[in-house]
Amino acid sequence: MNFTRLCTSLAVAALAAWPASAQLIDTEAEFAVIMDYETQDILFSKNGDAPMIPASMTKIMTAHVVYEAIEDGEIALDDTLPVSERAWREGGWATGGSTMGLKIDETPTVENLLRGVIILSGNDACIVLAEGLAGSESAFADRMTDLAQDMGLDSASFKNASGLYAEGHVISAADLARLARMEIDKFPQYYRFYSEKEMTWNGITQGNRNPLLYSMDGADGLKTGHLEISGYGLTASAVRDGKRRILVINGLDSSQARADEAERLMRLAFTAFDTKTIEPSDEPLATLPVWNGETRTVGVKLQAPVRVAAHKRAFGDAKMEVVYDGPLVAPITAGDVVGSLLITLEGKSEPISAPLVATDNVAKLGFIGRAVEGLSLKLSGNDAAES
Repeated sequence: MNFTRLCTSLAVAALAAWPASAQLIDTEAEFAVIMDYETQDILFSKNGDAPMIPASMTKIMTAHVVYEAIEDGEIALDDTLPVSERAWREGGWATGGSTMGLKIDETPTVENLLRGVIILSGNDACIVLAEGLAGSESAFADRMTDLAQDMGLDSASFKNASGLYAEGHVISAADLARLARMEIDKFPQYYRFYSEKEMTWNGITQGNRNPLLYSMDGADGLKTGHLEISGYGLTASAVRDGKRRILVINGLDSSQARADEAERLMRLAFTAFDTKTIEPSDEPLATLPVWNGETRTVGVKLQAPVRVAAHKRAFGDAKMEVVYDGPLVAPITAGDVVGSLLITLEGKSEPISAPLVATDNVAKLGFIGRAVEGLSLKLSGNDAAES
């Protein structure tokens, strides 16, 4: 059998293909991804699959591990954890890095610490949570990596809980977007922490560093990151008119450049991109050849509605193909998956694939019928596997 492709004209048809790398927008960020929350489609990617240094965007994964531990009953929001000398020394005010401002031997609750991680980007809070759950930060980092890999975030490798530079501590922008989506989807009860604009601890009030919380209606998370080696980054999410988009950028030169580019790209995420639905039709989408069947063809249609998110300009030039391993072989039952519809859109590196099902039953030929079919193929010089 060989894979066969048939061009089709659904809502739109393509007259020509384009390079898969073509982009309809661009950015000065070194790494960037825009994801549609509903479809999980990557709408835009610049080095999106390349492992990068996430800096404090790491803390999204740190929080995710804690959420999982809460759900599993391992720890509770109102449990208290002691602040170690190491957490104070390596994550406190004296380091010059982002901190919650914890003091040695004080006992904040897990909820306090989570808010310190998310709102204040506290390195000290990360260490306290890591030591409280795993005994050491390195053991907690291994747990972060294992969970990320189990979640399908194949690029992820974590060496600490805070995101401070360490050799081999990486994750891709696309996997950060997927992680953000999982966090929003699975833990809405904790996701609210990301939209808090400030937090006071030990008499000191600090603001959330996410610039979109202050400049864009509908923005409600997630996390900034910055190291000299990685530049300025942000994983963000916003909702407009019932649609949610997730943005990841990294490698910008300044906090102002991050704020400006994040706002520009998030606005484009809503204005330049759209989501459309292709509904299954009562009429067959295509007719495919059948071997050894009482009828020589069978119609196919979409198994279910397909949601497609893409740049608005791409919909007018979409390329659609029916792909099947043919010819199909009887018997076939209506509803059997017999092929796929591939939808290729400009700006998307991979086509969207949707299952196609048979519209009718096709019974297998009886003995005489199969003999006649085989003789016919032999006399014509055709092989049943060639279509």
